[in-house]
Amino acid sequence: MARARFIGPEPVTVPELGDRLVHPDEVITVPDHRYEGYVCQTITWSPVEEPGAPKKTAAKTAMPKEN
Repeated sequence: MARARFIGPEPVTVPELGDRLVHPDEVITVPDHRYEGYVCQTITWSPVEEPGAPKKTAAKTAMPKEN
């Protein structure tokens, strides 16, 4: 699944997402095959994660051993 950020000025209802209300600056998950349909609307959506992008995970930090 891909992700896009809504950058419009006011909340909108997105029928494709089951009439979900999406707020400004909210990141949503969209089906890969519909990603371009969102991000081509550059006034209202911006890309966050393209289809097939590897998932970002937090880096693990090793804890120093105490003696």
